[in-house]
Amino acid sequence: MTFTVTPAASQEILAAAERSSAAGMALRVAARQVADGSLEYGMGFDDEREDDEPVEFGGLTVLLGSPSKPLLEDTVLDYVEVAPGRSDFVFIPPREAIVAGDGAAEAPPARSGCGSGGCGSCGG
Repeated sequence: MTFTVTPAASQEILAAAERSSAAGMALRVAARQVADGSLEYGMGFDDEREDDEPVEFGGLTVLLGSPSKPLLEDTVLDYVEVAPGRSDFVFIPPREAIVAGDGAAEAPPARSGCGSGGCGSCGG
């Protein structure tokens, strides 16, 4: 399993946890395929469950549940400026997922959002 959280994302998530009542909690990251074939991503602070795979990134524990693992393979979670003065979390799928049938690169349909518990900075 190769899911990656960039240092920028890890730092922002840890800061969000400190600002909320989630300090010391792990971040659950999930993905699911929706009817149109696109992926929908979610994340939120949570407790570890039996089927989780915990992964550490710069002091941040990320929980990956069994159903989401194949969908998150080679995905990167980053925290970037999405508009002037506005930063947000983005899920970057693997290169194979963004090459169109004709070989031209295109962005896959994707939706991101926070799960229950939120992270304090999502969608902001």
